[in-house]
Amino acid sequence: MVSEGIFDNLFIFELANNHMGDVRHGLKIIGEISEKSRSFNFKFGFKLQYRDLDTFIHPDYKTRQDIKYVKRFSETRLDEKELKLLKDEIKKNGFVAICTPFDENSADLVEKHDFDIIKVGSCSFTDWPLLERIVRINKPVVLSCAGASMEDIDRVVSFFEHREKNFSLMHCVGEYPVSSEDLQLNQIDFLKKRYPEIPIGYSGHEAPDNYGAVKTAISKGATVFEKHVGIKTDRYNLNAYSATPEQTYLWLQSAQEALKMCGSRDEGRKVSERERSELRGLQRGVFAKRKIKKGEKIGISSVFFAIPNFENQIIANDMSKYIEFTAKKDIEEKQAILFNDVNVNNLRGRILEIINEIRPILLNSRITLPNRLGLELSHHYGIEVFEKFGAAIINCINREYCKKLIIVLPGQKHPVHSHLKKEETFHVLYGDVNINVNGIDKEFKTGDMVIIERATKHGFSSRKGAIFEEISTTHYNDDSFYEDAEILKNNNRKTNMVFWADWFIKPVS
Repeated sequence: MVSEGIFDNLFIFELANNHMGDVRHGLKIIGEISEKSRSFNFKFGFKLQYRDLDTFIHPDYKTRQDIKYVKRFSETRLDEKELKLLKDEIKKNGFVAICTPFDENSADLVEKHDFDIIKVGSCSFTDWPLLERIVRINKPVVLSCAGASMEDIDRVVSFFEHREKNFSLMHCVGEYPVSSEDLQLNQIDFLKKRYPEIPIGYSGHEAPDNYGAVKTAISKGATVFEKHVGIKTDRYNLNAYSATPEQTYLWLQSAQEALKMCGSRDEGRKVSERERSELRGLQRGVFAKRKIKKGEKIGISSVFFAIPNFENQIIANDMSKYIEFTAKKDIEEKQAILFNDVNVNNLRGRILEIINEIRPILLNSRITLPNRLGLELSHHYGIEVFEKFGAAIINCINREYCKKLIIVLPGQKHPVHSHLKKEETFHVLYGDVNINVNGIDKEFKTGDMVIIERATKHGFSSRKGAIFEEISTTHYNDDSFYEDAEILKNNNRKTNMVFWADWFIKPVS
């Protein structure tokens, strides 16, 4: 059973493929690292990586020795029995058992083997099909975010928070190894400030004799730390970013270090082309599972994900619920699906467009908002006609009492509805609001208040745009009854997200 404080001073030893496909070598690494770490009063985890190579690698490329990761993963393959031996040895030595699955079948195996924590690697950080599978496993999650933009990190944090997952976010630079001047350790400060409720960690790929990086990470408040480990033998070499047991011991002795290795604190890290290239090689391309006909919408059921990927190819990370792909031509079975072959409908862009439309109303109202809040877009007849029908709702609190801020665009209407459980008071804070109560329209201006009693039919609209405060008893999701019954048939009439107030500093893109 993993304790609630699992992310407090958790040191993770990453085995990766350093077992070299030799289970005895892997067991030896676990044993020697256990010996070197047992004198330290930390919480320790040992991590494996699972890949279902029969599906992870495209069937036409399984024997290709000229493709870096195909060769590496094929040469170090372990079967399920061998992987389970390593996992059992990890638990036998008192470690928290951690595993990174790189595909859905591997996530199934991670669940079957009952690991304590699931790790999401940087290359899978926005692999939405894989994340959807991982969140269904009732385990804490550690996520590395190398190569991710701030928008990507916001989206993934929102994804896990909405599902009430216990997770930690790891600063990481996806270069192997990474030089001291590129460590960007001030990003730990930045992530802690942006996500104050989330444990922030550091996953290091620096040279194994660099003991300053972990010291600096500790001084900045990181609570989870990851280091690749291995053993060099006459038969097996060790890569440039993995520590020997002796180096691991010295790494664990580290405490503090000067800030000379730190980078920017106040803005998102710039991702190098080398890092993009490294990560791109690990990301799964989207391929046709069967023949896809021209004009057909491309969904999860009609594709599979595998490496290698190709230039201009759609990757698994692009398969978000916010993006729709439609084939512009027939696509043959097992063919890579390129952006040139599809029409793209980016609903994420539509959502950001709406946010930029409500931005001037909020700025002009001069209403002060918390830095981080929940935003709900109600689009009763589809997000395409949001400007005509809908509202933006900032959810402030919902207990025995409830407070919301409702933003109405110029010319926008919110359909007539009623509540059986909830009584509301509307307080107009900015602009003009026309509120229809039991079929009677009345205009309200800034400062006006109106009470909506239970079972009272009401709707609202605005000519020039408005913000009003809704103060009510507890809000229940099943307590809205619309006059137009067709609205209730729309299961996708709400989009929820975490919203950052600093998005108002400049238009979101």
